[in-house]
Amino acid sequence: MGSLPVVDIAAFRHDPFGLGGQACVAELLRACHKTGFVYIVGHGIDATLDTALFDTARRFFHLPLGERQALAIANNAAFRGYTTLGDERTNGQADWREQLDVGPEEPAPTDLSGPAWHRLRGPNQWPETLPAMKPAVLTWMDEMEAMGVTCLRALALGLGQTMDCFDHAFLPESDVHVKVIRYPERPAPQAEQGVGVHHDTGVLTFIAQDGMGLQVETPAGFVDAEPMPGAYIMNLGEMLQRATSGYLKATPHRVISPAGGERISVAFFFNPRFETVFEAIDLPLELAAEAPGGAHHKIEDEIHALFGENNLRTRLRSHPDVAARHYH
Repeated sequence: MGSLPVVDIAAFRHDPFGLGGQACVAELLRACHKTGFVYIVGHGIDATLDTALFDTARRFFHLPLGERQALAIANNAAFRGYTTLGDERTNGQADWREQLDVGPEEPAPTDLSGPAWHRLRGPNQWPETLPAMKPAVLTWMDEMEAMGVTCLRALALGLGQTMDCFDHAFLPESDVHVKVIRYPERPAPQAEQGVGVHHDTGVLTFIAQDGMGLQVETPAGFVDAEPMPGAYIMNLGEMLQRATSGYLKATPHRVISPAGGERISVAFFFNPRFETVFEAIDLPLELAAEAPGGAHHKIEDEIHALFGENNLRTRLRSHPDVAARHYH
């Protein structure tokens, strides 16, 4: 935990423009600029929501495999549903995890003549024998979305913008996404890839976890992002990197498979509406001087300005089964 900063957002939540709120703005911006990963505390989210979430997650992954596979992610074009262990890919290699993907409850589009990313919206798939899972996940998702708005408003102020600079991309509706994930014990001592090294495609990501495995790339190498009671880990996505010309960056990270036991993690992707276009904002001169540009510098991977396009390109690579069934 000592390698990643901790930011308490309570003062900002209560009075964004007071002395404490403004100190929080400066602290959060500094942490996000330097590291891109930060523990968020003082968020005000009831701990019982996390307890219910992790309880239903563990119960879900103990359902018979056939019940889970009946919710296969390939059933719809919106990438909602269950992914069997080893079926998702990062950098062309299988990830050693199983998961359930969830988003806002929406009907599937009936007009398929528009851009392919229109099909990223649709209904979720829930286990019939575990009715507690739907309210546990959706209630938690609503709370996390509100926290995402709070943190993004703090960053907007720190970037010299109005507090509501990014609100249009999320309010009154957004295209957030949740992954409920189980990382089982690695199948062989050398098989470390729970999730390969990657950048997130959206704006902010929040992670709740019950064990070790998440690692963050720093100039000194990868460091562990240990579980911290009462905290969520927040990291930045490619849309903020593009919007800030690289002053804020989408930090590479990975998950190492447990050497023993399992790890449960829930990732909340605070994603904007798919229609949102992210062009570079005008930064104060002192920030602009430290903004190297919004493109990736270590990998050849274009960041699309339109979020729907940016999100879809990654989803298609990660889930070739969905791509083959619905996008070819």
